[in-house]
Amino acid sequence: MNLSEPKQITFWIAVVLAVLGILAQLVTIPVLSGFAFWLVVLGFIVLFLGNILKGF
Repeated sequence: MNLSEPKQITFWIAVVLAVLGILAQLVTIPVLSGFAFWLVVLGFIVLFLGNILKGF
């Protein structure tokens, strides 16, 4: 299995999702607080796919 560097936009999308999830856990954000854990998981999945799939 060869890993590839994710595109810069993929990396930043993953970072934004993770940061939103962490903030939603620490501060009450009505729309996001219920999904805080899943936002962080989604950020890691996007980053994982960026490393596994070439050109993603």
